[in-house]
Amino acid sequence: MAEPVVRIPDAKVALSTASVYPESTATAFEIAARLGYDGVEVMVWTDPVSQDIEALRRLSDYHRIPILAVHAPCLLITQRVWSTDPWTKLQRARAAAEKLGAGTVVVHPPFRWQRQYARDFVAGIWRMANETDVRFAVENMYPWRYRDREMLAYAPDWDVTKDDYRHFTIDLSHTATARADAVQMVDRMGDRLGHVHLADGRGSAKDEHLVPGRGNQPCAEVLERLALTGFDGHVVIEVNTRRAMSGAEREADLAEALAFTRLHLASAVKVPRP
Repeated sequence: MAEPVVRIPDAKVALSTASVYPESTATAFEIAARLGYDGVEVMVWTDPVSQDIEALRRLSDYHRIPILAVHAPCLLITQRVWSTDPWTKLQRARAAAEKLGAGTVVVHPPFRWQRQYARDFVAGIWRMANETDVRFAVENMYPWRYRDREMLAYAPDWDVTKDDYRHFTIDLSHTATARADAVQMVDRMGDRLGHVHLADGRGSAKDEHLVPGRGNQPCAEVLERLALTGFDGHVVIEVNTRRAMSGAEREADLAEALAFTRLHLASAVKVPRP
């Protein structure tokens, strides 16, 4: 006879500091600790604290919340953060991760106009991955759309599974914007999937980052699949709370996202009775 049991993978659930914007990086640590997240992912952006390793270490120690990942400054608004040279940005992100005890650096593929960087990107990421125990997890992106026009803004490709990387990040808000099948992308990533940005979307041309369960992405199915396959990476809540009318409303959204994630990571499986 086999009886159903609940199996929960070793994956930790973290809060991206981007999820509290326009509040500060420091606020994200406070909220993550209060709500019971397992850790944080630091989005390195224009907030000076997000760029300061010692300040981040003090926040981590004070709130007793580990830093599990560092998101390199790859956004348009962070083009001058940690240098204008993209490889220097990644080197500094790796150094920060190593000093802070984070296991993963999240990186976007280059913008298409960063021609030399894009040309060397795949080989360069492999080279950097071979120099550290930190995972460089390259994140899927999406085409940019305006009305009926589509622009391919990323190179070598927004669909990172078309290239050879050691580790991937899947972002379910980005699969929504790309109108891609998230489950099929997870399958293509296979055992190289090392990191998850959990959010939802409805297929808008804008990258929505909704609370999981509020869009049309298979967030629950993906989490359940991770549980069944013994996923041991990190699941990071990266949602947009800019429209929250108060701190209490923002925290309620982040608590809901955490509860959703933990519920669907707890997967019922059948095991033989001893």
